[in-house]
This record gives sequence, structure tokens and C-alpha cells, in this order.
Amino acid sequence: MEGKIEVSYIVLCNNDVNKEILLSDIIQNEKISRAIKAEFAKGLRNISLSSDDEAKIHIKSDKNIYKFQVDKNDFADLVELAEEHAKKNKHIKKGCEGVELVDIVTID
Repeated sequence: MEGKIEVSYIVLCNNDVNKEILLSDIIQNEKISRAIKAEFAKGLRNISLSSDDEAKIHIKSDKNIYKFQVDKNDFADLVELAEEHAKKNKHIKKGCEGVELVDIVTID
């Protein structure tokens, strides 16, 4: 096969965060409900907080997306090539172990 592939990846670390919290759980927290009431209902009494739907809040670590290009023949080895690229360019730091492929785009 001729042509190239553009590979995008992120570096995975031990202290990465990926949590999902329901809005109702946040509202039930005493400190948070007091802070919301103090900010948006200052001076009012007998106020309660509620939410209509089960909205979720995602807490994730911010990640840099790194890109590189390889031949289409190297498709089977993309993860290994991404790890080599990360090590060569010193993207993998202390506490970081591997990579996760984010996107693969064919370039003619």
C-alpha cells in the first residue's frame, strides 16, 4: 500500500483523572449548596436546590494530543510506533507509562 497515515495519540499517566458526577449528587453536598445559595440567593430564606434531569459533570485530566505520520504498511504497529515517538520526543515523563491512540487519518 502506498500513502501515509497521520496518527494522533495522548500519553497516559498514573495520576490521570476521569470521573463522572451527577448534578444531583453535587447539589446534595452541604458545602456546595451553601456556596450556591450564598452566590445566587443572597439574603433569601427557606431556599432549596433541585435539578430537573440527571445531568452529569465530567472531571478529566487535560491532555496534549501529539501527532506523527507513518506509511500505511505500518498500520499493524501503530501503538508501538506511537510509544517510540513519545519516548523519542520525551513526551513520556515520570509517572507516565503508555499511549492511547486518539485518531487515525489516511493521507493520500
